Amino acid sequence: MPEKRPLIIGHRGAPGYLPEHSRSSYERAIAAGVDAVEPDVVPSADGVLVVRHENEVGSTTDVSARPEFADRRRTAVVDGEHLDGWFTEDFTWAELRTLRCRERIPEVRPASAEHDDIDPVLSLRDVLDLARVGGVGVVLEIKHAAFFARAGFDMAELVERELRDAGWWDDPALVVESFEPLVLQRMRERGIQAPLVQLIEASGAPWDLRERDGAEAAPYASMLTPAGLDALAEAADGISPDKGLILAPDRRGEAQGPAPFVAEARERGLRVFTWTCRPENRFLLPGFRGPGGPEAFGDYAREWAVLRDAELDGVFVDHPDLGVAFFRA
Repeated sequence: MPEKRPLIIGHRGAPGYLPEHSRSSYERAIAAGVDAVEPDVVPSADGVLVVRHENEVGSTTDVSARPEFADRRRTAVVDGEHLDGWFTEDFTWAELRTLRCRERIPEVRPASAEHDDIDPVLSLRDVLDLARVGGVGVVLEIKHAAFFARAGFDMAELVERELRDAGWWDDPALVVESFEPLVLQRMRERGIQAPLVQLIEASGAPWDLRERDGAEAAPYASMLTPAGLDALAEAADGISPDKGLILAPDRRGEAQGPAPFVAEARERGLRVFTWTCRPENRFLLPGFRGPGGPEAFGDYAREWAVLRDAELDGVFVDHPDLGVAFFRA
């Protein structure tokens, strides 16, 4: 019987090579043969869904070099984190589309940073159209829904409107994910048929539950217990934990996984994805790192083999060519 092949998802395009969420990054991922691409969405002031990893864009665009926007700089608290910079919700889409993408971690990916200030910021519609032309699916992540609700933006409504307008609402190649379970619940209440996937951090608790329940908020760890998986099986279609949770490293940083919850989730009919497969030493477990510093490639194939053997439903990759070559081998 052949091994199960996971869905290979270009995480924000191909950010191992080009600035994340740029047109060039998505085009490179599609050309490499991914099954889907993953846009993160945040709103503009006029309610357009913009594709950015975070709503603070000082480190991922050229906004800091644009004197006409100098007065937009401010501080904000986003999901408990104090940030200083420029925020998408303070700009119209017409303004945001004039910004150019920059590499988020140039110290690790200097070759990608050589492509800074070339590609404009994209909207969700731009990425949906790129995916349709390229014949790939879309795994859409809704960001900071509780924060934006307090700012007057209903992310579930905005996502529904855009997906319907673009003809993606009932597309079988669509998946919707979030770290916040309440916005996924709202998407289901709005009638979406696409699979809903709960993203799971290695620590902490979902911010929307923290806002609602305070100190009693259920932590991410509780989602991976038998009772937590039972509840998720009623509310969602899949889980997407940090890969470290699946690798289950020992004190030396050697993987002991796949963790038992992978099989337990599958027994309940849940799909299991993970994020993010990256080859650089900085992102590998200590037991898989090699010489050359944080930007050098370590023994990523040995780490990824644990994920391959877990027979996951999907893996997020920053270097789509490496992901396709490894997980389709």
